[in-house]
Amino acid sequence: MEERYTGLMSDPREALSAATTRYRETESAHEEARQAVLAAALAALRAGVTPTEVERLSPFTSAYIRRKARAEGVPPAPPGPKRASS
Repeated sequence: MEERYTGLMSDPREALSAATTRYRETESAHEEARQAVLAAALAALRAGVTPTEVERLSPFTSAYIRRKARAEGVPPAPPGPKRASS
């Protein structure tokens, strides 16, 4: 990624400024995507997908998923053997 900026600009400050601009331009899109993944993960839990499967399919840790699920009122998975996911 370093080549993208330094190859076009001789001053490292210009390269840094360009990289910062690109970061700021994409920051909101990244946050929107993160929120969409979180909403989908919570919907999956509500639909009965196991927390283990949600963790496997998402970029989030199990602790983060549990914390967000509890904050959104999603009850913990029932104790006992977990059903196999498809």
